[in-house]
Amino acid sequence: MKYPLFSALVLLLLLTACGDDRQTRKRAARTGAPIIQCVNYPLAYFSERLAGQAARVRLEVPAGHDPAFWQPSDAEIRLFQNADLIVRNGGGYAEWMRTVSLPSARIVDTSEAFRSRLIDVTGNVTHAHGPGGDHTHGAVAFTTWLDFEQAALQAEAIAAALEKRGLVAPERLTDGSRSLAHDLRGLHARMQAIGERWGRQPLLASHPVYQYLARAYGLSIKSEHFEPHTLLSDEALVILRSLRKTYPATRMLWEAEPLPETIQALQQLGIQSVVFDPCANRPPAGDFLTVMQANVARLEAALGE
Repeated sequence: MKYPLFSALVLLLLLTACGDDRQTRKRAARTGAPIIQCVNYPLAYFSERLAGQAARVRLEVPAGHDPAFWQPSDAEIRLFQNADLIVRNGGGYAEWMRTVSLPSARIVDTSEAFRSRLIDVTGNVTHAHGPGGDHTHGAVAFTTWLDFEQAALQAEAIAAALEKRGLVAPERLTDGSRSLAHDLRGLHARMQAIGERWGRQPLLASHPVYQYLARAYGLSIKSEHFEPHTLLSDEALVILRSLRKTYPATRMLWEAEPLPETIQALQQLGIQSVVFDPCANRPPAGDFLTVMQANVARLEAALGE
């Protein structure tokens, strides 16, 4: 099933912009810019692109933490409770939201439109990466935005929520939606081309976060549980040697640049390391779009060799 990128949303906003101004009058009565709290960086980026300077978009997750497993403090929970809009990812992402009291009327679940297409996962392994400590990935794959059509639907849900609540002017949302849709279409088209040309090539992944990328673009990906900042163990290398007898992958996707020793060890096995950063948290440089463009470019280069 394919989704039209933003077409319905743009039409809705164009019609709304020409309609009555009741929501505009409500906004005028507000004091200060509305606050949008997001559970991860992709949603914050979409919100920033859609709202521009008309809202204050917040991502409370500290640098170096995985937003999926971050646990907010009581003070940070209060920031969410006081927000004008709370943007959640859905798909079991940020499980802490299920255990605290949040104003449901101000929550938008950005994956609701494709709830029936969320991917169930099995064989979860408890492991650790980053400052968050040990954790187990949930029963549902949650890096939904790596399917760029789904990412467009998530952005559409944010725009619709902002418009419905009168938090951002319809004309601002229309402009933001058009621009963001154009950029997501570009990423989607490039990934479609990769899938059409190279989709049958076996790929490895260091972590089980690429399920939606694989499904959307017809890629064959088998995932392990390796951390980029941890040296591959002898046991891991034995596993990879054995795996390649039946699954002759020559490239492995990593969430971040692995250690030089890991790159060298994999090269000796005939495996090239390729960084494809899910960009769940705010990057130290650039933004979601530049990170994804770099991801796609590295994959194009690696598969094109």
